[in-house]
Amino acid sequence: MNQESIVIDDGRAKLSDLWKKEDFWAIWLGFAVLITGYFLFCTQVPPRFTEILDKANHILQAESAKSPFYTIEYYAAEDSKKNLRARDNGAGKAVSRYFTHSGNWFANPLEFFYIPAPVARADGETARPAAEKAGAELAAALKAAKDAQTLATDAGYKNSELNAGAEAKIAAWRKAQAVFTRAVAVTNQKPVNLFSSLGALMVGLIVFFSIGMVSMGHNVTQYSVGFIFTFVMAVLAFMLGSQTNLRAWGAGPEVCAVILGLFIASTVGTPGFAKPALQTGYYIKTGLVLLGAEALFGKLAAIGIPGICLAWAVTPLVFICTVFVGQKLLKIPSKSLSVTMAASLGVCGAPAALAVASACRAKKEELALVTGLSLIGTVIMLLAMPVLIKAAGMPEVLGGAWMGASIDATEGAAAAGAILGEKALPVAVSVKILQSMLLGVVVFAASLYWNAEGETHGGGKAGKRPRISEIWHRFPKFALGFFAASIVTSLISEALGADLAAAMVDEGLLQGLVSPMRDWCFVLAFMSFGLRTDVRELAPHCKGGKPLLLYAWGQSFNLLLALVLVYGVFCLAFPDITATL
Repeated sequence: MNQESIVIDDGRAKLSDLWKKEDFWAIWLGFAVLITGYFLFCTQVPPRFTEILDKANHILQAESAKSPFYTIEYYAAEDSKKNLRARDNGAGKAVSRYFTHSGNWFANPLEFFYIPAPVARADGETARPAAEKAGAELAAALKAAKDAQTLATDAGYKNSELNAGAEAKIAAWRKAQAVFTRAVAVTNQKPVNLFSSLGALMVGLIVFFSIGMVSMGHNVTQYSVGFIFTFVMAVLAFMLGSQTNLRAWGAGPEVCAVILGLFIASTVGTPGFAKPALQTGYYIKTGLVLLGAEALFGKLAAIGIPGICLAWAVTPLVFICTVFVGQKLLKIPSKSLSVTMAASLGVCGAPAALAVASACRAKKEELALVTGLSLIGTVIMLLAMPVLIKAAGMPEVLGGAWMGASIDATEGAAAAGAILGEKALPVAVSVKILQSMLLGVVVFAASLYWNAEGETHGGGKAGKRPRISEIWHRFPKFALGFFAASIVTSLISEALGADLAAAMVDEGLLQGLVSPMRDWCFVLAFMSFGLRTDVRELAPHCKGGKPLLLYAWGQSFNLLLALVLVYGVFCLAFPDITATL
């Protein structure tokens, strides 16, 4: 057996890390998107925005003061505010042309890519009777709501029965309004042709990511060729994730990307020319920086309090208990294997395994075993946990925290959070990032332990004592970009005020550019993850033996401990904070 050990690097920070390391390039690219979006959507406030908002706020204030329920005028003013979207400007429409797609399809997948004008018009005409019926029902509901509101108004809002009747009629009008809006959207179906826009988007993404790849020393030609294949597969994942039934079952583009990638890698095999572009970490870290911009810092700070309690309790307990079970109960001969697996389970999967393996000079075979088991566990959990959480009726915030604390890999936690829901995604990622921040501390502790024990597989003394700088060296730098992006967008929103921030930041900067770009980064990352994972190669790791027992025990303990702590921290210790997430 090959006894070669993983060699630890010197751990020293270099200035060149700023343009040669993946984490920093994720920050630079993420902020390039943010800056571009800011100049496209946030630099100038359209005069009509201010006029509409002033008028709407005056009506809202007047209606709230005179009526005990939300009136028709109140809802109309509220709708006028919601209809203000900076991404509807010229720049926003130009950008959206490259990021949007045709929406859902049922039986014909080509509808995702191409709907000619005659078909669009025919579909609209077919749907027109339903829209006309919905319009008639809306008119009747509005008249009934106005009549009921007039009765309540004439009574001076002192008759509780009339007030309740008006409120019920207004609620029925709002439902009819939503039905009519959906019906009109179908009748206004426009022609779709994504073939040209997808080609331009692919070229743009190649240029965007190649800047960092060149600086990090990769062959840009090989990367570009491989990216074409990865991009096409990602487009197919978007297409599958737009199928009506699959979306209803929760199988969006993220889960379709993982499954499609796994299927290709485990059957026909991933083409060799595509492998230079399968940069899972590069894509997911860039996407996470962009996700930070979508999560306002106030909410991240709120997550941070219970999140730190959760993440920083799970990590040391899982790490210590896994090492103890491996050495004392299962009596695994190799301490380095137990420590490497404990780091993988307790911190962030394969990156933690690699860092700790180098610190304790584990054999390459041991590292391969741990990372293989981590990949298997990550795939199973990212697909199974959202289904289990939804079936159990667990709130998204709690489910996201549980997944963030228990799924090994950052990309796995992000994928599972995206599958579960919008509220779960930032919580899962935040908890996982807080957990990953302990990687440097864990590596430093493992190095100290190994030097104190004086053990290596070669029988000699351990290497040099670790430097305190090892903590910073192993710190996930992209986490700084995640939080910095959140602070920047929060400051922009604060400067604009709540109303303008909703129109220009939420419905401009974020929805117009940041969110679509983040979606592409995530799907590219999950597709890369799947294409790099051949389950046939992982099968030997599933066979019997003490390492498999240790992983099964450690992951089970991790899941149970995280679930208990999620309930204790988010529901018992910090219920007020949890309610705001």
